[in-house]
Amino acid sequence: MARIAIVTPARAGSRTGNRHTAARWARMLRAAGHRVAVLTQWRGERCDLLVALHATRSFASVERYRAAQPATPLAVVLTGTDLYRDLPASAEARRSLELGDRLIVLQDEALRRLAPRLRRKTTVVYQSADPAVRHAPGKRGFRVAVLGHLREEKDPFRAADALAYLSADVEVLQLGAALSPAMAREARRRMTREPRYRWLGSVPHARALCVLASSHVLVVSSRMEGGANVIAEAARIGTPVLASRVPGNVGMLGRNYPGYFARGDERALARLVLRMHSDAGYALHLRRALRARRKLFAPAAERAALLRALGPLLRPRGRGSSTSARPGPTGRASDRRTRH
Repeated sequence: MARIAIVTPARAGSRTGNRHTAARWARMLRAAGHRVAVLTQWRGERCDLLVALHATRSFASVERYRAAQPATPLAVVLTGTDLYRDLPASAEARRSLELGDRLIVLQDEALRRLAPRLRRKTTVVYQSADPAVRHAPGKRGFRVAVLGHLREEKDPFRAADALAYLSADVEVLQLGAALSPAMAREARRRMTREPRYRWLGSVPHARALCVLASSHVLVVSSRMEGGANVIAEAARIGTPVLASRVPGNVGMLGRNYPGYFARGDERALARLVLRMHSDAGYALHLRRALRARRKLFAPAAERAALLRALGPLLRPRGRGSSTSARPGPTGRASDRRTRH
């Protein structure tokens, strides 16, 4: 049994993706027999392994931990903003990757963003979902669901913009907290101008899953994405997905998935919604393509991938000593082969 600390910048009670990931991984690691603490910062707590979610925002914990415990293993989990915004400009993000013994990404297209020497210590762990509900959309009208906090990276109002090109029986139902007053004002403004658009704000997770199950399609319009858990939830429920063609979405859905639209293009999104609304064959094609990815997002698959990623870091080097799988001078971890 090992003592594991998971650091996430999202505070307890937060409904952000990072907090959900930290809580889910903690449950999986505890079920495997480990003692796990979820922290917002590492301040010297005793542990045999630190798992840091978000290379940039958890950098202070990463640096402090590595300075205090240079021989104790460290895993760094890369988010969408790490990969697609921060790495080119942030020395802190790059330093976190260098300090990590193991890097974890949440979808396979993320590997393309990393230098070969970093890929060698990187593992893909797809996020999972185990919802109790199944896809059962209403018989009247056509509902488009948008689930996720309202922030710039998510391009949250793209589906609402698409309503201008869609028939009167199409509505957009949006769930998620506004992460700025400006976003909240914009959502309210849109509701006053367009009765087919409704924003419910932050709702309990169980209710969000019910909305997802009762909607005809989920739209994920992100400008950048690390690996949206809502895609995993939609796949497990059976709700078709229309997604912006950005690497994080492609890494979740596959390169040949038939439901992509160009990032920021509401007309292209509207064409796909209309096609799904009017073409039963296309809707079936989407469902089948999503079903082919469903097994990637099973809890057992995530648990196995997580233990595969962290297991080598927890193997003791000798009696009574903590393990370390520090990379050698070439950057290759000396005691393991990375699985992609």
